[in-house]
Amino acid sequence: MADKIKIAYLYEDLMNTYGDSGDVKILRYLLNQQGYQVDVDNVSLGDHFNADDYDFIFFGGGQDYEQTVVAKDLLRHAQTLGRYIENGKPMLAICGGYQLLGDYYKTSEGSVIKGLGILPLHTVFKPDSRMIGDTKYETEFGTVTAFENHSGRTYFDDKQKLKPLGKMIEGYGNNPEDGVEGMRYKNTIGSYSHGPILKNQNIAKAIANMIVKNHKHGWVSLHN
Repeated sequence: MADKIKIAYLYEDLMNTYGDSGDVKILRYLLNQQGYQVDVDNVSLGDHFNADDYDFIFFGGGQDYEQTVVAKDLLRHAQTLGRYIENGKPMLAICGGYQLLGDYYKTSEGSVIKGLGILPLHTVFKPDSRMIGDTKYETEFGTVTAFENHSGRTYFDDKQKLKPLGKMIEGYGNNPEDGVEGMRYKNTIGSYSHGPILKNQNIAKAIANMIVKNHKHGWVSLHN
């Protein structure tokens, strides 16, 4: 009987824009190729969720209204997700999911929506200057090509703790000023890259291998 890997897809019904669900499908395929059975649980509004039950967590992007709805429900899971991330277990968060790991995001009307407060970052929405188009950036895994479409500008509040996923070659990334894309903290990756990002096999294979190592041995570094 094949060994089983469990993936949690947070708010799949609300946070799945521009092909983000493809990231989970790609990982499932790569893990199946390594001989693992992969179970994916879609966790949505009001559902029970314990991050410790999973080998990998995926959190996709959503439209502004859906993201606001999710933000209110998500706070129930702050403790379990915070423990999961601090324990170095693997997670990928895209666009709105990435933003919600931070302290807050400020809407175009000036209201502040509370995030999980797990990571020291915040996001400010500037709807009059939307960042949209193809992107290219350099990571430790090689060059990544993707697609971005966001009004939110994300900023790190602790640049010693958080590191960017990559350095921009084309496009905007986190914001127009910093010239970087995404975030790295332990084995958690945040990114504005849709398309999905894991069509880039360099990153897809690195994350799949990280999931396997974590499943077998517990905490591992993404650099290993």
